Amino acid sequence: MSPAGRIGFIGWLRRRWSAWVELTSTRELGTTLAWFRIAVGLVILYSLLSMIAADLVEVMWVDAEHGGLLTLSTRHWLVPLLGGRTASTAWTLVGSGLLLATLVVLGLGGRLVILATLQVYYALTTASPVLTGGYDTMITNALWLLLLARSTATLSADCWIRTRRLRSDELVPAWPRYLVILQLVVIYTTTGLHKLSPTWTPGGDCSALYWVFQEPTWRRFDMSWTASAFPLMQLMTAVTWWWEVLAPLLLLVYWARATAERGGWLRRVLNRHDLRKVWATIGVGLHLGILVSINVGPFSLISLAFYLCLIPPRAPPTA
Repeated sequence: MSPAGRIGFIGWLRRRWSAWVELTSTRELGTTLAWFRIAVGLVILYSLLSMIAADLVEVMWVDAEHGGLLTLSTRHWLVPLLGGRTASTAWTLVGSGLLLATLVVLGLGGRLVILATLQVYYALTTASPVLTGGYDTMITNALWLLLLARSTATLSADCWIRTRRLRSDELVPAWPRYLVILQLVVIYTTTGLHKLSPTWTPGGDCSALYWVFQEPTWRRFDMSWTASAFPLMQLMTAVTWWWEVLAPLLLLVYWARATAERGGWLRRVLNRHDLRKVWATIGVGLHLGILVSINVGPFSLISLAFYLCLIPPRAPPTA
């Protein structure tokens, strides 16, 4: 590389580094991250309470040697510490999870409580890959992201103890919220790219949702009537698939809005038409439809919790 080329490359690196520092230095009100924390805690409560209500705690989370359904893993450090995959261990973890999730909702204990909740929930859901749903991974990912964030700065018991007020205008780093949005994009993109069968992709007949609604295993009620609306099922399948695989364009929208002052026709178009609202509307509609029609555990609930981070908090008050 010529001297001029090296100088140009170093200048480029400096500009990229300055942009990165500026991005990670951005601060905002902690309201959105607080609502995300509350939603994640409520989803964990729902997940654990639904297992209790279905009388599945000892079936799913107790080893076959002790009367459970399957031979389970003991690789998480809490499990051998508590005596293995016994009924006592299962109920200890579930009880601890309920208590800790309640503290997450209340916002008491900050990152320490979130870390403890993560470990307890992970100890339960790593019992067997057969018993772990994608929503469990989303829940543990959400807890990791909350561990990075100052999610109890406002709307929390911690805030009350610190200021004697439930709300605080203290600014917190915004980059953990950006990571939640990035995680959402990664989830949908990879999900779409895994749907490469002819029933999903444009090269096929887009019949995936037709078959989902004809399958009685997961649906909440009889949806055989959808067979008479096959073209509608095809349209919904196509919209879902394209919406997922094009999810990275959401990052392009954020980039255009963050660099609007640079001008250019693409930035002008993306700033004139806020495609974030369109993308979020489709996603919320999709998950509400799943929630109403199909029983797939807390999948839609934890997904919608992630959507809260698409809502930027109001501008901080000026001095």
